[in-house]
Amino acid sequence: METDGKLKLEAALAGPLFMLSAALLFTALNLLVKLLGPQFNVWHIGFYRFFGGMVVLLAVFGRRKNPYRGHNIRLLIIRGCTGSIALISVITAIRLLPVSTALVIFYSFPAFAAIASFIIYGERIGKLETACILLVMVGVAILFDFELSGGVFGQAIALVGGIFAGITVTLIRSLREINGPVIIYLYFCTMGALVTLPMFALDPVLPANPVEGLMILGIIFASVLAQLLMNQGFFLLSRLGRGRLHVQRSDIHGRGRHCAFR
Repeated sequence: METDGKLKLEAALAGPLFMLSAALLFTALNLLVKLLGPQFNVWHIGFYRFFGGMVVLLAVFGRRKNPYRGHNIRLLIIRGCTGSIALISVITAIRLLPVSTALVIFYSFPAFAAIASFIIYGERIGKLETACILLVMVGVAILFDFELSGGVFGQAIALVGGIFAGITVTLIRSLREINGPVIIYLYFCTMGALVTLPMFALDPVLPANPVEGLMILGIIFASVLAQLLMNQGFFLLSRLGRGRLHVQRSDIHGRGRHCAFR
C-alpha cells in the first residue's frame, strides 16, 4: 500500500513536470516555425519535422528490434493521421497569424478532447468540465469576432488543428496503455512523412545557410523531445484519473495569462 502511494506521488509530480517541459519545447518549436524563411512552406516544414523525427527515433531506438512492432496497429495509424492533420493545420495557422493568436485558438484542443472522450468512450462530462468547454468556446468566438489579422482562413485552420489535436490526445490515452511513447510517436512521424512527401518532392527546398540548417535541426529535436514528454506526462496524469481535467484547467489558465499580458 505504501509503495502504491509512493508511485502515485511520483506520478503526480512527474506528470505535470513532463507536460510543462513539453509546453516549453513546443513554444520554442513554434517560434522556430514562425522565424523560418518564407521559402519554406507548410509541406517543407512538416516533412522536415516528420522525416527528421522518424530518422532520430529509428537511429536511437530501432537498432535491436523491429521499431514498428506495436499493439493495435490500426489505431496507431489512425492516430498518426489525425496528428498529422493537426500539425499541418497549426503550422499553416502560425505562418498566417500572429503566433499568440494561432496558438490560443489551437490550444482549444482540450475541450475537443473531452468531447471526443464522450463520443468515443462514452465518458461522462461533469459540470465543471462542461463549464471549461464553454469558456474555451467563448474565448475562441471572441478571437474570431475581434481579431481578424491574418484572415479568417488562418483562424479556421487553427481551429481545425485544435479539433484533430483533441481527437489525437484522446487516442493517445488508449494507445499509451499498451504502447510506449516512442512507438506512438514513430507511427505519427511515419504517417506524417508519407502525407507530406509528395508535396515536398514537387518543390524541394534545402537549407541555404547554416542558420537555416540549425533552425530545422532545432525543429526536429524539439518536436521529438516535446512529443515524448507529452505522451508520457499525459499517461501519468490519466493514470491518476485527472489527465483530462488537468489539461482543461491548464488551457483556461493559459488563456487568462494570454489576456493579462496582451
